[in-house]
Amino acid sequence: MILPSTLHGAGLGLRRPFLSEILQSPQPEVDFFEVAPENWITIGGKLGKQFRAMTEQHKFVCHGLSLSIGSCDPLDEAFVLQIKNFMQIHSIEHYSEHLSYCSHNGHLYDLMPIPFTQEAVKHVAARIKRVQDILERKIAIENVSYYATVGQEMTEIDFFNAVIKEADCDVLLDVNNIYVNSVNHGYDAVEFLNAMPVERITYAHIAGHFKEAEDFLVDTHGAPIIDPVWELLRHAYARFGVFPTLLERDFNLPPLSELVDEVKHIKSLMLF
Repeated sequence: MILPSTLHGAGLGLRRPFLSEILQSPQPEVDFFEVAPENWITIGGKLGKQFRAMTEQHKFVCHGLSLSIGSCDPLDEAFVLQIKNFMQIHSIEHYSEHLSYCSHNGHLYDLMPIPFTQEAVKHVAARIKRVQDILERKIAIENVSYYATVGQEMTEIDFFNAVIKEADCDVLLDVNNIYVNSVNHGYDAVEFLNAMPVERITYAHIAGHFKEAEDFLVDTHGAPIIDPVWELLRHAYARFGVFPTLLERDFNLPPLSELVDEVKHIKSLMLF
């Protein structure tokens, strides 16, 4: 069963184009919001005031984009301290990052796959532990989409679970990433999901993707969620119990009402 948490219900990734709209017309269907701290730490002026008003009224979680937890570059501890301060200011309890890296002597502006090796398990877990020490809390690590395998000595799920266990961290379960990878790499999405460490799940992501070909999907967060991904989330609830779940939409943003409709659908699945 999922451990008790102050986080609950269905969430939505906060995007600037509808920040003012949400402040003017609160959306009671949305139980929490998610932001990338990198996009808000330095924001002041009107936007900064609007964001502070949001965090005073609503539950928030942080989802990192640039910590580069799997990189061989030195860990940016000054940035981690900025995140810690940001979370304290806005009373944010949870921070998550991707099991990937996005830097090598500078930022690469993409999430790159980590080799599925025991050496990488030790390396990444040590960096996660250091981040947790600085933040003085456990963080959640997300299973990511990837398009090439490098140095694969174990399966994706075995690698993911080994990192989580070694680091003693929590999990951000991305349902769409499981589906995308299952198509691109030819494995069973339900079997992968069933092997996730459910007791460590903080919350989940669900999103849309782009179909390049029958056997090639791209994790874009730029389209509505398709039925097979909804069904995978339904299976997760049935097997593990309900856990907080957040809708991601990063571009091709529709009207806010359409996103709220997808949030409502998440809630409907929670009532199975």
